[in-house]
Amino acid sequence: MSIQMSAQDPVFSQFYNAPIQLNPGLVGLSTQAQVSINYRNQWPAWPQVYQSYAASYDQYFENLNSGFGVQILSDDAGQGILKTNQISAVYAYQLQLDNGMRARIGLEGGIISTQLDWDKLIFFEQLVPTGIEGGPTTLLPNTEIVPDQLNNFVLDLSVGGLFYSKDFYVGISLKHLNNPDNKFRSSNSDTYTGLPSRLIIHGGMQIDLDGYNKEGFGAFIAPSVLFTRQAGLSQLNAGALYNHDRVFGGVWLRHTLSNFDAAIFSVGVRSEWVKFSYSFDLTISDAFVTRTAGSHEIGVLINVGGRQKERSRYEDCFSIFR
Repeated sequence: MSIQMSAQDPVFSQFYNAPIQLNPGLVGLSTQAQVSINYRNQWPAWPQVYQSYAASYDQYFENLNSGFGVQILSDDAGQGILKTNQISAVYAYQLQLDNGMRARIGLEGGIISTQLDWDKLIFFEQLVPTGIEGGPTTLLPNTEIVPDQLNNFVLDLSVGGLFYSKDFYVGISLKHLNNPDNKFRSSNSDTYTGLPSRLIIHGGMQIDLDGYNKEGFGAFIAPSVLFTRQAGLSQLNAGALYNHDRVFGGVWLRHTLSNFDAAIFSVGVRSEWVKFSYSFDLTISDAFVTRTAGSHEIGVLINVGGRQKERSRYEDCFSIFR
């Protein structure tokens, strides 16, 4: 018996701490340089099934109306069986529109490296029962034909757009625009069309509840929604983050359009220099509720040179991303 399965890119629950992963149009949201670091451990009850790491550096230059950045993404699936590493450069140009509206167009180009550890794969014909019920299984040598290559390096291109005011934003991005060919076997050329593109549509608001103090911290609510689709799977996240002075917390629900997948709870603290967040995805889908132990995520945002204190400096609704 055989079944066909599809896998998707890692999607961080703390999208606000990984803005370039969300949309290249979000690069350079601050005039001062920002460093973002992310770690996600998905379904730890299944030993090291998926672990994802990301880091980025970006900054906005007013004299060029442009944001520049670089990002690194590393994903480890199956205790090192499949490793994916990506490094890319990101650029966004900002346009001033009428009535205080602004638009951004972002471009991303980079290299994706995919590595397959063939020695860690186990095939059905290798399994030989010992004859003892519940006992161990002996492994025969792997006689499968090794793929043509176990390391791939491919060019990856993405594009994104953003439209915003001081109160709301809406954006759209398309990852893997060129469908890079990262397959391991040349014999799959008739059935494989390349890494599937990932569509992302997202939006949000910022509702200020209190004036900003002399240190630049205030109170606001930031509702947000995120929709992404890749390889036949859709994901919809909706929720809100509440920030009060130096502490914040948020709740989101994730739905696959066929069932509720998880409830996401996030808490964090911030200072002039650093923002730290922890989130937990509580799995609520019937198939995995007792088996995954949820998912854990940590996000760190470093404001190089200190945090910009005047919100009027930006006149936007991106405090959730800073």
